Amino acid sequence: MKVLVADDHELVRDMLAAFLEREGDFDLTTCSDYGSAAEAIRGQGPFDLVLLDYQMPGMRGLDSLAEAMSLNAPLPVALMSGTADKRIAECALKAGAAGFVPKSMPARSLVHAVRFMLAGEQYAPIAFMTAPEVEDAAHPLAQKLSPRELEVLEGLCNGQANKEIARDLGLAEVTVKLHVRTLGRKLGARNRTHAAMIAKEAGMF
Repeated sequence: MKVLVADDHELVRDMLAAFLEREGDFDLTTCSDYGSAAEAIRGQGPFDLVLLDYQMPGMRGLDSLAEAMSLNAPLPVALMSGTADKRIAECALKAGAAGFVPKSMPARSLVHAVRFMLAGEQYAPIAFMTAPEVEDAAHPLAQKLSPRELEVLEGLCNGQANKEIARDLGLAEVTVKLHVRTLGRKLGARNRTHAAMIAKEAGMF
């Protein structure tokens, strides 16, 4: 089976080639940038599977993915990445990519993923696709507050009363009152309405 692996990291290319060639039935072609990958597809393709690194030189994200899919049609093209999040993966799959392969995958899982895509299936690791979104704690206001205070503040921004926030979070109403007082002090807010205004103006919610 002819497989093209395009990645600008030599170590990644060599590792993938080593694991796949060990299987005995793969004919590997490797490239270090998107331009070379496109030329390889035009000159040697279509490949049974093309694996493209999402952030290698010349790669224009999903636009290059679409171009590669057109060049290699009707055979599959997949993305791999060590940095792209599941939103990119979802967009790639929706656009028709054969799969999304995180570079953090164990070697055996990688070989399984390649075979899965070669069989005509669409692949994405369940654990990666269902992982909760990482909270953006970069905002200086968010960094001042505890996770629970952020939940209470979100309730304030939604116009909820203390009793409603307490019910939603499974807390006593008096506990919510204490959180409101504390987050108000941390935000420099005059009252709960002012706290919600500060949060909204800062784009926290």
